[in-house]
Amino acid sequence: MEMTEVFDKLKSLQDVLVKKYELEKAIESSPKQLDSQGELLARLKKEYIEKNKSYEEVKAEVDRLRAELSEAEASRESGEKNMDSITSHREYEALDKQISEATEKEAAVRKSLQREEKKLAELDESLKADEAMISSQESDLNSSKDKLSQQIQDYKDQLDALQKKEQDITPGLDQEIVYKFQRIIQRNSQGIVAVRNGVCTGCQMILPGQFANEVRNGEKILFCPYCSRILFYQEVEASEAEDYSTLEETGSLADFDDEFADERDDDEIEDGDNENSLDDEKSMAFDD
Repeated sequence: MEMTEVFDKLKSLQDVLVKKYELEKAIESSPKQLDSQGELLARLKKEYIEKNKSYEEVKAEVDRLRAELSEAEASRESGEKNMDSITSHREYEALDKQISEATEKEAAVRKSLQREEKKLAELDESLKADEAMISSQESDLNSSKDKLSQQIQDYKDQLDALQKKEQDITPGLDQEIVYKFQRIIQRNSQGIVAVRNGVCTGCQMILPGQFANEVRNGEKILFCPYCSRILFYQEVEASEAEDYSTLEETGSLADFDDEFADERDDDEIEDGDNENSLDDEKSMAFDD
């Protein structure tokens, strides 16, 4: 296979892999979209349970006060009724005391009852509002789950189509190169980049002269010694040519800060002692 065909295949494969990895990440992270809705619903239900507990406690107190009020009213009415049949001053004083105490208790209990009934009504209204909110949130969550399920299925359909494209492209390519290429794209989204004026356009580092010439010859697969991307030569018009040795955005081995060190594999290219020569381990070649 001609190297130009290999590079074209790798460029096509790169487009497929970038989309493929984006879809895989989307599928993995999609369920997290429902986390906030689920957390809100759980919080609303917890608050509802606590509020309902308070409602039951207040309701029990209202029932108790109502019973106490009925007893006070009955005691007062009994005293008032018996007033018509008293025969002595002592009976009068006893009934008067009964009526007075019952009246005072009745007033106090009625005041407490009104306060608790108001609290109960407010809690009841609040619970109904919470029930409506919970019902709405459950409906929204179920709707979101359905939409997410459909979205994930769409992602999977797209992923299947991309995997078929990948299977159509990879035949004829060295599988070790494909494996390394995939790993590079997973980290950088770019696995193959051009060399222009001796500069890797992936990391903007100036390449050693001899190595840049090897890339220009295009006889084998070469990896950038700095960012590990596969390199291909790209001709530059004379009007576009620049002296990269004076550009601030480019670097060289002398001032390279090893910012791409985490992207290198143990079996990938390592720097040589001589800037103008590279070890054979920095490159892999395809047989024509």
